[in-house]
Amino acid sequence: MPLPKISEARELSDEQLVSEIVSVKKQLFQLRLQKATRQLEKPHEFRHARHRLAQLLTVETQRQQATSQSTTE
Repeated sequence: MPLPKISEARELSDEQLVSEIVSVKKQLFQLRLQKATRQLEKPHEFRHARHRLAQLLTVETQRQQATSQSTTE
C-alpha cells in the first residue's frame, strides 16, 4: 500500500480536513492500543497514519498562514 499523497489532503475542505485529523488521531490511538496488547498485525499502518497526520497538519497550517497573511494586508 503506497503512502497517501498530499494533493489528496489539499483537495479537502476545511471541515473535512479537521474531521480527517481527528479520525487519523483516533486511528493512531487504536494502533498504539493494539501494539500494547500485542494484537497489531500490520505494523506498517503506523507509518502511514503518522505520514497522513503530518500531511493534514501541514495543509492546515498553510491555510492558517495564508488566512493570517491575507487579513494582515
